[in-house]
Amino acid sequence: MAFLMTLLRLPVRWLGTLGGGIADLVALIKLLAGAFPGDKAGRQQRVLGVLATTAGQRALFGVLRVFWANLVLGRRLVAAYDNTGTAIVTRDADVREVLARDADFLVVYEPRMRRITDGENFFLGMQDSPAYQRNVSVMRLAARWEDVSAIILPTVEAHAGTIVADAGGRLDVPAQLTLPVVADMVARYFGTPVGGHGQPSRDDLIAWTSVMFWYLFIDLGADPKVDRKAMVAAAAARRWLDQCIAARKASPTETDDVLNRCLDLQRAGIPGFDDVGIRNNLIGLIIGAVPTLSRAAVQALDQLLDRPEPLAAACAAAGADHASKLADIVFEALRFNPVNPFIYRRALVDTTIAQGTLRARRIPKDTLVLAANLSAMFDPARLDVPERFDAGRPWDDYMLWGHGLHTCFGRHINRAVVPALLKPLLAAGTPHRAPGEAGQIDTAGTPFPAHLTVELGRG
Repeated sequence: MAFLMTLLRLPVRWLGTLGGGIADLVALIKLLAGAFPGDKAGRQQRVLGVLATTAGQRALFGVLRVFWANLVLGRRLVAAYDNTGTAIVTRDADVREVLARDADFLVVYEPRMRRITDGENFFLGMQDSPAYQRNVSVMRLAARWEDVSAIILPTVEAHAGTIVADAGGRLDVPAQLTLPVVADMVARYFGTPVGGHGQPSRDDLIAWTSVMFWYLFIDLGADPKVDRKAMVAAAAARRWLDQCIAARKASPTETDDVLNRCLDLQRAGIPGFDDVGIRNNLIGLIIGAVPTLSRAAVQALDQLLDRPEPLAAACAAAGADHASKLADIVFEALRFNPVNPFIYRRALVDTTIAQGTLRARRIPKDTLVLAANLSAMFDPARLDVPERFDAGRPWDDYMLWGHGLHTCFGRHINRAVVPALLKPLLAAGTPHRAPGEAGQIDTAGTPFPAHLTVELGRG
């Protein structure tokens, strides 16, 4: 009987998927229609601007999932990394397949990571190998999961709580809350201080990490301005971290932080933990922490501000100190606008994905594959009613931090810190957008939220 009921549900689900694809096609046409009025010269940029928005991407992915689930193009859409063409993978099962097949699909970040470090690769840019496994395993000894409850959360919660309490009922969330809290947490946890005599400022740390992340993961067009800014930031960050390491070795401390643990590993003779190796590991981890944690929290809040019922539930959970319920709501909100809409891989060989299905496609060697995790998190073949805001979804339905071998190294930190950044703000009352442009996300010409002002009131 159960099998029969499942069989009967298949046509219903298929029809629902088809209807969703048609609805997304209509939405995409409406969005693109606004780009066509005006001069022809700027039309392409206006169309690309629409497709760069979350609404545009979700509509495009919704169409592709139904009609061209694995779209293979013979042209290069991405200039930042070597490739001979582009594939866009949109279904949840196929995205997970690409990210799990490390022998066939290469992580592409190595050339730019080497420019950031001025020589050596960081494990984020490595294929599965003895060096990759060694570096990840050893860094787990320096950046431990138990640090989240022992060091990171107390630091974040205390600082965020103080900022909200002193805000006076109005707060520019990224500029006054999320970026300062994350930057100070990173400086404390990693043992790389800022703001003192001869040290860079907190704003320097935020600017450096933001432009380096932009260069590594977002600069698909290989913008020379981004390149120049990233190289200046990388050189400054290397000098700062070299100074931190030298100062700690000259004046040892008993502080329980990542730098001291790395120096312990160095004294134990662990390969790859000379001073340059420590610096490179630190720079990679710090790049992945500051801009992304702030961006995730702000984008989740932005989604909640447009949804009164989930916002009220989040405020109630925060006020009741119900951490797991608050996290469920925050990450469901982030599903609608994740930090990265897709993850890049390059095909090492001629291969096929979705083998044995109607959507099977051959991926030629050297094709750059855009594994669309945003699309995967709205795939009705996996999620029930994906357009519905549902904070009760299983965690496995989410692909917020990647999948497979190269799932984000700091995912356990992300799961704790993102809701913790918002908790005191939500517990203080029901926030609402400030009037006018101040109440909307302003990226200040970058890919990251720089401003979003909210006003606090009792809800």
